[in-house]
Amino acid sequence: MDYIAVHIKLDPFSEEWAEIIEAEIAELGFDSFTIEEPLLNAFIPREQFSEPMLKTVLSGFEADLKLSHTVELVKEQNWNAAWESDFEPVVVDGEVTIKAIYHKDLPRTRYNIVIDPQMSFGSGHHQTTTLMVKQLLEDRKLLRGKAVLDMGCGTGILAIVAAKLGAAVPVHAVDIDPRCARSTKANARRNRIPHKLIVVCGDASVLIRGQYDWILANINRNILIADMASYVRALKPQGGRILLSGFYESDIPMLLEAAAPLGLHEVGRKSLDNWALLILEK
Repeated sequence: MDYIAVHIKLDPFSEEWAEIIEAEIAELGFDSFTIEEPLLNAFIPREQFSEPMLKTVLSGFEADLKLSHTVELVKEQNWNAAWESDFEPVVVDGEVTIKAIYHKDLPRTRYNIVIDPQMSFGSGHHQTTTLMVKQLLEDRKLLRGKAVLDMGCGTGILAIVAAKLGAAVPVHAVDIDPRCARSTKANARRNRIPHKLIVVCGDASVLIRGQYDWILANINRNILIADMASYVRALKPQGGRILLSGFYESDIPMLLEAAAPLGLHEVGRKSLDNWALLILEK
């Protein structure tokens, strides 16, 4: 897949403004970002890109910032090669290492996850992935033997971590993108646990009522709100826990407002660099 890279120059520059703009243009389909003063670099699949829509969103910041942008086509082969060349291992709490297939001679942690990194699918570097993995480690005793769904699985990192932490077999992994489904299956094989995962390509409509004890959903705010009722129906009748991430701390009130009528209540939250994780129970 070809991508469009948009390089947005902020004047004056601040990381706070860059993150605010990032959150706004994510609604247009941009799925990966880097911040390198004075630029916010945003990436979107070529077929989803609309420059007029981008200009409309950016014009809303004219009262506070002077913004300019350039657009670059990134061919698929170059995109993957550039991303992989910069990919560094991720270590979470000294217990989980997420590394690429070509990383060698790394110190071993208790849990080692090997993936073929794909920037658009999820490499483990994002703060929300770190938050989710931290929470799974913290709750590993509660997780053991539980039926788990990784919704919007990307490269399958959370499903693989859950399986290695002792969740009931098989852990289910669902993603609307067929490339993500293929990536998760391949990464399950790389981690020698293909028998511990079932991977399905689809959206929340494929979920079966009353099937899961835990649902992990690291997506974005709007999808989480739109699909929350489906998640609740997919939880088992007694209890059930949903771990949500993929949004900012400022989004928490909106998510709680959507959760309350569905019988969900908050039992915990965490944050990292303004990104948030929310724990809800049925």
